[in-house]
Amino acid sequence: MPESALPDHAAILRELRQIRRVGVMRLRKLRVPSLDRAAAALGTPRTGPRVEAVEQLLRLAVESMDAGSLREAAAYSLGLAGGTRDLPPAERRRRAAALYGITVDHFRKHQEFAVLGEVAEQVVRLSSTPAAAVPKGPHAAPRGPLSSGHRTLPVVVLGRPSTITLHVHPVDLLRDVDVVVSPTNTFLSLPEVYKSSVSASLRRAGALRDCAGGLVEDRVHDQVREWVVRHAAPGRSVLPGTVAPTSAGALTEQGIRRIYHAAIAVPRPGTNDYDVQPDDVTRSAARALSLLAAERDAFDPPLRSICFALLGSGRGGLSHEASLRAVWAAIEAELARGSRDEIHLVVRHPSRADLVERMLAPYEDRRADRTEASRGTG
Repeated sequence: MPESALPDHAAILRELRQIRRVGVMRLRKLRVPSLDRAAAALGTPRTGPRVEAVEQLLRLAVESMDAGSLREAAAYSLGLAGGTRDLPPAERRRRAAALYGITVDHFRKHQEFAVLGEVAEQVVRLSSTPAAAVPKGPHAAPRGPLSSGHRTLPVVVLGRPSTITLHVHPVDLLRDVDVVVSPTNTFLSLPEVYKSSVSASLRRAGALRDCAGGLVEDRVHDQVREWVVRHAAPGRSVLPGTVAPTSAGALTEQGIRRIYHAAIAVPRPGTNDYDVQPDDVTRSAARALSLLAAERDAFDPPLRSICFALLGSGRGGLSHEASLRAVWAAIEAELARGSRDEIHLVVRHPSRADLVERMLAPYEDRRADRTEASRGTG
């Protein structure tokens, strides 16, 4: 679709808010010209009803969003989630708000606009995608084999073998890893729980809630604030690379025992943007590994495993390649010293897992290949 003919984001957002008020079941009663044009741009067959083409577009847009609360909230808000098609708008909004552990009113005033805005972004993106590249089907969901949620990468550093465990899922689904390293800003100010970042996900998952989902204690956030009061001046930034340890809150039920908050993102004055330097990522990763060793014997059993996300590759602006190089520099140095700690990496998408495998390929343990080759020549 020519760029000049692309649907306007603001217009699509206005139409999405109309749909939120009535749900997709009543889509036939609405006039949504921007969504009509976007659906046509996808090459949807014109033999079916117009509303089916628009609904297919919406389902594909939601499926294209990152897995997790953001995608689920979008599906609830529009009535696309299973069992919500005929629910009244107030109930759909209540369920979406519950995903973030916030009140319905707070969700309505703040997060709902961001959720629908992300759906609109996906609609615009899909409208510029060649029709042949867009999945077809009843719900237009991406098709193909299931991706493994875990990969094992044998590596050798200076002749010392080790194994990197690569997790391919949201960070809050981690299990039985002693320490998770969470990126944050140099003010150690955690994002709101409804955000989709690693730090927000860990804060949300670490909060203690009652049986109805109500917030009892925002434990991770509160302990970061306590650390700042003890070790820094509240309201002032710490040096990039600083690491603040806290408990994992409710994540202890999943076998997570500590969260190390790595201050790598330096806020850019007068904006909502951050600057992240690869050297600061390396320093924070190295300090997290040192802290693991320092805290090890204070726990029973001792701390032995640590997991890194691709630090700084979100709003920090680093590419995934630059982030991995920076984190790996610290990990490689630790493995070169003969560390026996279990090293884990976590990414959300299989494509990023593939990137990690490609970049670590030069460190692959090929001793078994050499053994087999020698047997074949004997």
